[in-house]
Amino acid sequence: MSPLFNHLLIPFLVAVFLSINMGGSGTGPSFSVAYGANIIRKSLIPGLFGIMVFFGAILAGKATATTIGKDIIDPQYMNYGLVSIILFSVAVSLLLANLLGIPQSTSQSTVLALSGAAVYFDVLNTHKLFVEIIPAWFITPVLSFILCYLIGRYVYIPFRRRGFFTFNNISKHPLIKGFIILMALYVSFSIGANNVANASGPVASMVINELNIKAEGNPFILIMLLSTMIVAPSFGIGSSVFGNKIVEKAGKGIILFGPIEAIIISFITGTILLLVSVTKGIPTSLVQLSTAGIIGMGVAKVGYRNIFRKTEVNKFFLVWLIAPVMSFSLSLLLTYIFDKYSLLN
Repeated sequence: MSPLFNHLLIPFLVAVFLSINMGGSGTGPSFSVAYGANIIRKSLIPGLFGIMVFFGAILAGKATATTIGKDIIDPQYMNYGLVSIILFSVAVSLLLANLLGIPQSTSQSTVLALSGAAVYFDVLNTHKLFVEIIPAWFITPVLSFILCYLIGRYVYIPFRRRGFFTFNNISKHPLIKGFIILMALYVSFSIGANNVANASGPVASMVINELNIKAEGNPFILIMLLSTMIVAPSFGIGSSVFGNKIVEKAGKGIILFGPIEAIIISFITGTILLLVSVTKGIPTSLVQLSTAGIIGMGVAKVGYRNIFRKTEVNKFFLVWLIAPVMSFSLSLLLTYIFDKYSLLN
């Protein structure tokens, strides 16, 4: 077995482990509204989720993978040792969130893990991080909340009060059920366009460096595609392993939704994520987009006080804060230790 194969094997295994955790975390925001509306059985979710994530990554994931692989830290530093540290740091933080049953932002954990290593080597792309990525983390959930609240408050609820929507009839209508499933698949596709890059981007940069390939043009695209094809299927495995607990909490633990509400939330959050992925290549949290949309719709239904009093939203916020900070700190610490003992090369 060649030394190069040994070097590449460990980062790829860590990337697969990370992808399994990301698959578990991403199941909540993609299928929670469909499951919360009692439209789909949990047993069907992992397979559907995994297929759509794969196609999303292949067809629409290039821009985000480039950002993760090249634009936060100087890609010359992305050797097998550093990539293993970065991916392991993200995986540990996400494993904690998955064990708690809380859907977590894989994008934020990955960006901060990259930032931890970049800070240590003093090569952090501060413009990309502080001007483009972090502002998007605040703007996009607010946009999701506002859109879902406005549509819920001034369109959906008035129509329902006037009798245009009769819940019992609508919830059993095959066309409405089909739309809800379609939206869940659409959100899963958007996850593929954004979140698969969290593992495939660093791995692709590592392979390019180890093989001394020019990081531009067709070779880069080919390696990125191959990395994506290895990483993406693991999302379905993660959905099967961790997805049940997370989709239960996200779908039932926040608020129960009607079928029309499920379609609205899924369409808004999936569209925001897909647009940010394709146009800007910014790794963004679908977990937070989805939860913001759920809260917006919930506020329109039950008011501001009740949505926080009767749900587990506060616990979500706490884990969202802890996991990225843990990812950054662990990446920085491990990079320091490995560099001190000359284990990065």
